[in-house]
Amino acid sequence: MVSGPDDGPLPFAPGPFRPARLAGREVPVALVLGEPADPVGDALASPAIDTSGVEAVLARLVAGRIGAPPGLPDPGVEALGVPPRSALVVFGTGSPGEAGGRPVLRARDPFRPDAPTASDALPPLDPWTLLDAAAGLRGASRDMALLALAAGVAVCDGPLAGADRLATWAALLSATRCADPFHGIPCGIEEALDLLGLWKQREAEGRRVAVCLGLHPYKRARAEALFASSGPPPEFRNRAGNAIRAARARGGAVVAWSASAPPDLRRRAESAGVELLWLEDGFIRSAGLGAAFRAGASFVLDSRGPHFDPARESDLERLLRTAAFDPALLARAAALRSAIVARNITKYNLRAPGPAIAAPPGRRRVLVPGQVEDDASVRLGGAGIRTNLELLRRVRESAPDAFLIYKPHPDIEAGFRRGRIPRAVLAGLADQVIAGAPMDAVLREVDAVHTLTSLTGFEAILRGVPVTCWGLPFYAGLGLTEDRAMPPGPRRKLTVDELVAGALILYPRCVDPVTELPCPPEVLLDRMDRPELFPPGRRARLRAVQGWVTRLVAGWRGRQ
Repeated sequence: MVSGPDDGPLPFAPGPFRPARLAGREVPVALVLGEPADPVGDALASPAIDTSGVEAVLARLVAGRIGAPPGLPDPGVEALGVPPRSALVVFGTGSPGEAGGRPVLRARDPFRPDAPTASDALPPLDPWTLLDAAAGLRGASRDMALLALAAGVAVCDGPLAGADRLATWAALLSATRCADPFHGIPCGIEEALDLLGLWKQREAEGRRVAVCLGLHPYKRARAEALFASSGPPPEFRNRAGNAIRAARARGGAVVAWSASAPPDLRRRAESAGVELLWLEDGFIRSAGLGAAFRAGASFVLDSRGPHFDPARESDLERLLRTAAFDPALLARAAALRSAIVARNITKYNLRAPGPAIAAPPGRRRVLVPGQVEDDASVRLGGAGIRTNLELLRRVRESAPDAFLIYKPHPDIEAGFRRGRIPRAVLAGLADQVIAGAPMDAVLREVDAVHTLTSLTGFEAILRGVPVTCWGLPFYAGLGLTEDRAMPPGPRRKLTVDELVAGALILYPRCVDPVTELPCPPEVLLDRMDRPELFPPGRRARLRAVQGWVTRLVAGWRGRQ
């Protein structure tokens, strides 16, 4: 039960909608008013209760495997050694009765951990693993029986035996109230279930992580929120050997910051039998530069390798190649893309005046975004092009009549990273250099983008700007760009909304900077309007001085 202002109990409880426990927190999203002790009685008392739409709600609940007590293993039916939906699952110490030739599994009721249980019972398991195996239940608690009804599994005894599945759940849903924890407003049961399912996935993922390797101190608090679970938080290590040993001792995975991982890390982890995951910033990151030690709010976690390394298929590449994008997901992707464009959202969301493009009327305006030359995406995905100068020369050769606009990378402009070009050389290639302008405003003023591997190409695709790829970014080879280098592996043709669904909805892990809870990407769009949620880190002043000195020296040397 929940406490009110006077510390008295309020008649609400999570019922079958219990949220995952994230670093000691269980934030309710759906609460049952009074948690009726006998929903069957309620249903029978209201014979005309409306059951329309209940089936779709139950399908969502089952797909999200929602309502389980926190922290229990959920290995699925394969771990139990019986065919799906074949067994009679018996809780407590009672007799199975007539099993009808079905295998019998004795189990501990996940909702009654302290109840007497047969000595040969299975170890504590998530209720959905048990329901995967079950054709029927005996001795189940009320909450276990409710989940069984949702999944279409027979309840053989107790007050819910023989209950009308849809009427029972319709009565329960009519007493359920839901709220969006990010905005503090009511929401629908579908939205609540989607969020509960997301939290369950992220909690299970976080429980796997033992150690984070190579994360700068300013990223660590956000990483703890990213991997929050019912288990202990991840440890942080700066040396690969220490990280692998610590992960092996804890029996968990190492999460490595992709750009700083040593080249032999995969081999060393495999030799030690330690799972390795790769972490990078997401594609909608923050309001402000990470180079100023601002913690990001979205990440990409990959079990196969960094998404910017075309030599090895990443989870993102496989997802884009194999995923089935259903109509509901594509409608969500289209709405998300429209919101991104309308709200001027990019990776860093810098706020500054738009550019004044000096192109003569009728001349085609081509943007070449600069990149950090020692960045891993350039080294691994540049298709032989390693510098901004070389890219500019290639673009000028291919488009001699275009009005070429060069925009240095923000980290280079700030003096934090490598990639400056001598002004005299730049003047012979680019017709205009734009500094300080936000990328969204620039994209509204150009006719095309030529890029190596920059995320600017992806942002241009979202806005309908033609893109030519000279390198091998994740969005090349999908039929959405003109490609000067072809990816080594097969890539299928996608629509823009299929790309958005994969890259901005299914692939990233987002953390709300206000609540520090896992959130859908739509929440981040609201947070990007509030730069104060992304304050610079403690070393930002020192970094600013470093950038000022770098820019000063570059100016003396005549570099842009």
